[in-house]
Amino acid sequence: MRSSVIVYDDRLVGQISPEIFSLSYWPDAEVVPGYSGGRGATLFVSNEGSDWVLKHYHRGGLVGRMIDDGFIWTNLERARSVVEMDVLAAMSKFGLPAPMPVAAHVVRRGFVYTADLITARIPDVTPFSTRIKNGPAGAAIWKDVGKCIAQFHNAGFYHADLSTHNLQIDSTDKIFLLDWDRGRQRKTGSWRKENLGRLHRSCIKVSREGQAHFRPDDWNALVDGYQSA
Repeated sequence: MRSSVIVYDDRLVGQISPEIFSLSYWPDAEVVPGYSGGRGATLFVSNEGSDWVLKHYHRGGLVGRMIDDGFIWTNLERARSVVEMDVLAAMSKFGLPAPMPVAAHVVRRGFVYTADLITARIPDVTPFSTRIKNGPAGAAIWKDVGKCIAQFHNAGFYHADLSTHNLQIDSTDKIFLLDWDRGRQRKTGSWRKENLGRLHRSCIKVSREGQAHFRPDDWNALVDGYQSA
């Protein structure tokens, strides 16, 4: 038995149908491949004057080699797209630099479901990994990265994949943090230090691969910005 549920923000969209979450519905959409080995591509689409990002959820790791996009059903509130939409909605109340959620889509087939998410597109952003690939970012920008992360941590938001790919920078050098799949709010604890450690490993990885300009002084600037916030 198949059932489909859409949760959406009626302030951002008046009507919405399941077809709008289908990749085939947008044949002319701009396709952005997943970063860092990610299996799923996202689509940049326009709908009635609004620019959106459409994401279909895929399995990762070893399980993902056998199961493409099916997840075990428990309840609607724990579906991946609904959880991410709730987290993003909570962030918007804090005014944090993250995408605005538009709609979550869940299709259940027995004990398995698939999921999609639409968010408002942030204009003129590129991955921070691309920015530091093109040249040194400078201490001021690294400090702003640290301040950006501190904003989320101070509000208790944990990012499950804090990396140079999910950090984004716009044409005015403002920093954003995207892709909050499996992100959540947590109480104060060691997770903040562990989260920063994950980002540090990401910086070292892209640097070792010859894909980015990253030095110890850059990380020190990031930490200074983080602590100042």
